[in-house]
Parts: sequence; C-alpha cells; structure tokens
Amino acid sequence: MENMVQIQILPEQLQDEDYILNLANKKNRGNRDDLPFFFIRKRSIDARKNPVKYNLQVVLSKEKPELTVSEVKYGNVSDGKPVHIIGAGPAGLFAALEAIELGLKPIIYERGKDVRERRRDLAAINKEHIVNPESNYCYGEGGAGTYSDGKLYTRSKKRGNVLKVLELFVQFGSPYDILVDAHPHIGTNKLPAIITAMREQIIESGGEVHFNTKVTDFIIENDKIKGLELNHDSKVEAEHVILATGHSARDIFSLLKEKNVKMEAKGFALGVRIEHPQELIDKIQYHGRVNDDFLPPATYSLVTQVNDTGVYSFCMCPGGIVAPCATSPGEVVTNGWSPSKRNNPYSNSGIVVEIDPTRLPNYEPNNPFVGLDFQASVEKACWEAGGKTQAVPAQRMIDFVNGRVSKDLPKSSHQPGMKIVDLNKVLPTFIANNLRKALKAFGKKMDGYLTNDAVLMAPESRTSSPISIPRDPETLQHVEISGLYPCGEGAGYAGGIASAAVDGLNCIQAIARVIEEMKNEE
Repeated sequence: MENMVQIQILPEQLQDEDYILNLANKKNRGNRDDLPFFFIRKRSIDARKNPVKYNLQVVLSKEKPELTVSEVKYGNVSDGKPVHIIGAGPAGLFAALEAIELGLKPIIYERGKDVRERRRDLAAINKEHIVNPESNYCYGEGGAGTYSDGKLYTRSKKRGNVLKVLELFVQFGSPYDILVDAHPHIGTNKLPAIITAMREQIIESGGEVHFNTKVTDFIIENDKIKGLELNHDSKVEAEHVILATGHSARDIFSLLKEKNVKMEAKGFALGVRIEHPQELIDKIQYHGRVNDDFLPPATYSLVTQVNDTGVYSFCMCPGGIVAPCATSPGEVVTNGWSPSKRNNPYSNSGIVVEIDPTRLPNYEPNNPFVGLDFQASVEKACWEAGGKTQAVPAQRMIDFVNGRVSKDLPKSSHQPGMKIVDLNKVLPTFIANNLRKALKAFGKKMDGYLTNDAVLMAPESRTSSPISIPRDPETLQHVEISGLYPCGEGAGYAGGIASAAVDGLNCIQAIARVIEEMKNEE
C-alpha cells in the first residue's frame, strides 16, 4: 500500500526523517503505524518567498522501499545488424546502448580521444593556450557534456523517454538523486567514470568504439547512404548511419555541403558568460542566507525581451568554473561547468541574445551557413581582442553597461586568464546593445545582480547548433538521403545531455522499425 502527498519543509528539516514522516502522515490524515515508511519521489527548492522551503513529493508505504532502478540486461550483439554511429556524445552513446537492447550492433566512430586521454588536451588549453582541433572540451568521448557540467534538466519530455535516460545514468553509476531532484545534475567530476562504464558495456556486448577516427567522407549513391570514409585512408560499408557529431563539428557541416546534403540555417543565441561570487547569488536568491549548510549553492533563471528579441540566462552553473571551449586555433569560446558538490566560490551563466538568421547582416536566402559564419566571426574577433590567446576579452558588468573600460578585473575561475577590453567594441553592435538593456532589467529582477563584482567574458556562442539538418518526422531519416539519421544537438534536435540522449534512443528505434519492415518484405 502506498499513498503520495505533497508537503513543504524548511531546509533545516530535510534530514529529519522522523519529522518528514509525521508531517506526511498528518497531511495524509492517516496513522503513522499504518504507513511507517516513506521515500521522496521529487524534491525542489521554493525560494520565491522568505523563508526558503523545500517542496517534497513524499510516498508513504507499508514496507521499507528499495530505491533502485530496473537495470537493463544487455545481451551479445556481435552478430547483429550493424548500425554506424558518428560521435560518442550523449546522443551516440545512448543510441549505442539502445541498439544493443534491440539486438543491433553499434559501431561508434569518435574523432576525439577517450575520457582519460582528453584530460591532457584540456590541460593544454587551460595552461598553454593550445587547442587540439580533434580533442578538446567539445570533441572526445562523452562529447561536450562530459566536461561541461552534467545538467540533465530538459523540457523535451514529449519527444521521448527522459526517465529511461535518467535511469540508465543511475545504472552506470550516477547518484540516485538525479531521479528525485527537479533539476538533476551529476557533475563534471563524476561523468567521466559513468561514460567509461557505458563504453565498457558497449564493447562487452559486442559493439565497437573507435577513437581517433574521423569521418572524412560520406559515400552516397542514388540518394542513399552506402558507406563512410575514415581518416582519409579507409572505407566501410554502412547502410544505417546516425549522425551525432554535436553542435561544433563545422567540418562535418562543410563536408555535407560539398555532398549537396540539404541543411538549413537555424536560430541560435550568442552573448557572454557572466561570473559572480557565489555568495552574492546565494544572498540574493535565499533572502540573505549565505554559507548555509542546509541549502545548495543558489541558481537563477532570467529572461527578458529587448527590441522584440529574447535575452536570457543559459547553462547556469552554481559553484562552477568558466571553461575555454574553442575547437580550433584562432577562436575563443566560453562555457561553464560545475563539480557535483558545486563548491567553487564562483557562479557563472551564459547571458545570450536570440538570433534570427534572417535578420543577420550577412543573411542570404538558401545559405545554411549564415548563422555559422556569423558565430565564427564573433569567436575570431574575441580571439584577436584577447591577444590571440585563449585569454578571454572581459569587462566588469557595470563598466560594460556604462560603456566604460574597466581599470582592473576581479579574480576568476577561467584558467587561461582574461584581458581587459571594452566588449561594446568587440561584440556586434546589436548584441552589445541588447545585453546592456537586458542586464539593467535583470538588475531590477534580482537586486544586487547588476554589480561591478561580476565580470563578463566573451563570447558565449555555442548555445546550440546554428544549422539544422532536416529529417522526416516519421522515419527520422534525412529528407533526401535514406539511411542517414541526423541526431542530437548538431542536427538541431536537442538542447543538452538529456534531450540529446533521448534523440539517440529515438533514432535507433526508428532504424529498428526500418530493419523490421525490410525483414517482413523479404
């Protein structure tokens, strides 16, 4: 017997199981002796008013609950129908796991290195300003998500099985809490071991994972995928190909353009990454509570309209670090991540302006690269402004709003460093103008947010892919090339780890249906 109730408690009461049990039974109008056990199904923080409270969805039960997930049992697919997957990010990895579950053999090609080897290249970016175009924060095992935070919150629940994705993360080593928290988060320090466990399962089940293996050509005949060229020196036959290369694989977009594969310009967003002292954000969001043992580092979500254009916070990382995420020499890109404890002294978030490609100065009808070219031009301009290193051009927040060059900069988590500039002269005019007005509005929404204790770093430019690769909504195959399945963030069908993983599941299920139909026709 189980009953579910909603209760609110103070942060100090979260660890008091006896109090929660009594309050839940009182809310249930029942006897504690009848339902002596409980577990928390969902947990969220309500900081809209003082005092801050936790919202809990509590399930009362007659027997002690076991907080486990139903683990997927993977068989051996060595002799299964091969599915070729380009990219070992969340879309590619979850596609591979789903393939094994459905009896198909996944073969993954990843241009970058495994999670352990990637660390050396990340250190080179941070310490020596050296960008390896094949191994960096975006390329390598686990994709951009491995070393950029591990937030699993997604609004795309209508697109597929988000719960299955979360439960698979738990199966491969994630804390059970990601199934409970309203905004689940794993942490960059824990993700590498989870990603490694997934890869080991894929190989143990007869799948293949090839690192340092870049797709350099698509073999297409009569509008059908026939094979892939790898590293310019070998070819493989491929009947079913999932294209899950992520939002930064510009060379893949260029290759598709050369092959006359249909693509389209897509809206995206671009702006800056802002870093505040975490204690300041806690004070604002928690009504003066700071250094609190009962509350996690505070987050925020901001949005406003400026000149009929959305400006909003993106990928907010409490207790986090700003990371250099360029994928090629000659560009600067920022992103943010947090460890599982979110215990760094800084908070950071992207503050970005929506970009409609049809309103860009370089817009040309039927040019899918209009947004990508604009994005690349901003990243190059910031690289030049930063001294042609991975040091980011930066400015204190109020100085930026007032058009005043900062005299100095606060301490920062960004390891390659910062260079004082006037971002109003580095960023495109309409981006800078919209950001200034938005920051003033955000300062009114969060008293204390608009401060010179915060620093702006530019650019935050890889919010999503500026290109979409159109696919049939039923078969999920490319609208013109059968056997090619555009997937995940890079194709325009996801916006983070969880939604990319869901899209990977969906694409494999679509392939399985095609294979089953082919069997029935034989």
